[in-house]
Amino acid sequence: MKLILSRKGFDTENGRCPSPIFPNGKLCSLPIPDCDSNIRYDDIRYGDMNIGEIVENLTRRRQPQNRIAPESRAHLDPDINYEAYPREKGWQPLFGQGKGHQTHLSDQGVQIGDLFLFFGLFQKVKKTSGKWCFVKDASRQHILWGWLQIGEIHKVNELTQDQLSWTRYHPHLQYLQYPEPYPNNTLYIASEVLDLGNGPIKPGAGLFPNFHERLVLTDPEGSEVTDWRLPRCFYPDESKCPLTHFPDLNNNWNQNDKYAYACRKGPGQEFVLDLDQYPDVTDWLVQSIFTHDC
Repeated sequence: MKLILSRKGFDTENGRCPSPIFPNGKLCSLPIPDCDSNIRYDDIRYGDMNIGEIVENLTRRRQPQNRIAPESRAHLDPDINYEAYPREKGWQPLFGQGKGHQTHLSDQGVQIGDLFLFFGLFQKVKKTSGKWCFVKDASRQHILWGWLQIGEIHKVNELTQDQLSWTRYHPHLQYLQYPEPYPNNTLYIASEVLDLGNGPIKPGAGLFPNFHERLVLTDPEGSEVTDWRLPRCFYPDESKCPLTHFPDLNNNWNQNDKYAYACRKGPGQEFVLDLDQYPDVTDWLVQSIFTHDC
């Protein structure tokens, strides 16, 4: 099995700010802007809140041309929360990928049964005068916010008109309207249940709704948000392939008795680890990430 740490949601480039951690500890990953999408931010729900209102609040202090209005278009992907958007019969959680990032997944042999853990950039927010705003000086962190275990893989450009008709709303299906084919356009559809061998009974995709230290990737003592503190079991030795995009044992990795420290420059998007070489990481998933309701 492969584990893919997959960076998704608002960041300093796409959306130009973090996603919010609400005062009650709820994590809300904001989908990035996408002018080609048919989905508006104010079409999307998070619990009893409207995503359009949230993004408008959090971007309202920018220059007018950089604000995000509720009617702006959103790239709702990964789409793993049933309640987020009106659903057609047969809907299943799904995720789309393409271009070079999909090439990387293919080159790493990602297949049915492999597990995406989605993470993004988050920061605490509060309400001031009825509007959401970021808590001044609150740290920005990479935090795990959801998962999807692969049940099906489909090449979008090979789908027939009547195949997976319930996916037609999805941004990666909108790419079919492009004059030129969108390279490597691929859909990953979730398995019905999560299968980690001996883990808890969970759906094949879902959200980690509440903040917990277990979900934080960023090293609290690091100088950059991309400096990660991982469980010691992630540390590669010379007999193991390291987490992709962290290839250099001397320059990308450090360790102590409890943690593995991984650092790199640049954002990256899909970080793949072969769990057959790291069985203790599977134990970490079972015992720390999925056993407890975060």
